[in-house]
Amino acid sequence: MFAEEIRRAAEVAPRVKLPEVAALLWRAFGAGQVTEAEAEALSNLIEVRKAAATPLGAPRRAVGSRPRSDASMARRRRWAASGRLPPAIATRFTLAETAVLAVVACEIVRRGDCRMCIDHIAAVAGVSRSTVKNALRQARTLGLLTIEERAQTAWRNLSNVVRIVSQEWTAWMRLARRTLPQGGGVKSVTRTNTQELELRGKQRLQPSKKLPERQGRLQASGSRKAAQVAKLG
Repeated sequence: MFAEEIRRAAEVAPRVKLPEVAALLWRAFGAGQVTEAEAEALSNLIEVRKAAATPLGAPRRAVGSRPRSDASMARRRRWAASGRLPPAIATRFTLAETAVLAVVACEIVRRGDCRMCIDHIAAVAGVSRSTVKNALRQARTLGLLTIEERAQTAWRNLSNVVRIVSQEWTAWMRLARRTLPQGGGVKSVTRTNTQELELRGKQRLQPSKKLPERQGRLQASGSRKAAQVAKLG
């Protein structure tokens, strides 16, 4: 009897009321008013109603991370490949999180600490706000950096101050400061010393200028030797 009432309610209830019908079903089952077979059948009916209420291919509301544009993906990959993190540390993070930490490391190298707001870091690295928060939270959990929160009032805070405390990461940044350009990227320009090449070229040409004089000395020496041989003969 009670199972039949729950069945009718599950068949006519709107989608938003189906969780309440399911809760009522399992309370009745716990009280012994519905058998196990009836509870299973009614539960399947409720699940079918839930699935039928949401048509396939329905547009979903845009939530979560921002859409991936070509420009944001290019920035993300460029920062992730900039070499701002030691390989042993970079392997603990995703590509997007590595890009976030690379932006933070570059700012720390430039200013001593990072006071960029979350939206600024997200825009530079080409990621979402949640990715920035996750990257900083995981790095702090691993003991790689510290985050100083600067609360001003109950409704207003200044941007956090991020400092790197990992000795491995700090040593790597000192090396990167001498070898990597600012703003990401690992390509460096190797110039050719053209002045040295010109000097070397001039040094090769100098013996050719003295070649006639040397040939003259050889000819004079040969004439003297021929004269001496003629006298002896």
